[in-house]
Amino acid sequence: MTTLDYLDFDFSEEADGSGSFDAVASVGPQQLPAVHAEIVTVLDWAHAAFAGQRAPLDDGGAWDFDLQSLQEWSLSETLTYDEGAGRLDVRSGTAGAPRHTVSLSIVGSADFCDAFRAQFDLG
Repeated sequence: MTTLDYLDFDFSEEADGSGSFDAVASVGPQQLPAVHAEIVTVLDWAHAAFAGQRAPLDDGGAWDFDLQSLQEWSLSETLTYDEGAGRLDVRSGTAGAPRHTVSLSIVGSADFCDAFRAQFDLG
């Protein structure tokens, strides 16, 4: 069993027992290597436990995945209200550290889903 600290999977099950696991992690630059390491752990396990079976379920595969990432920067603003003019004054500040949002979606057959839940203690 493997414990994950950043990837918190939600599970959606189909009537035939197949399903999808979806996780999103949004972290600063300091935590990004740990998130990447967890993704590698999950995908290494799937490739090893269901070797050669990655393909869309509709094409006979046992599992497949989609991985996406987004990097965003925030810019602070100072808002002040000008009572005399009845308007807001907006002043831009400095850019903050980037935020990294990574999403991992994994679909799998009933057997894959059972094994995935057991491996990553997802109940």
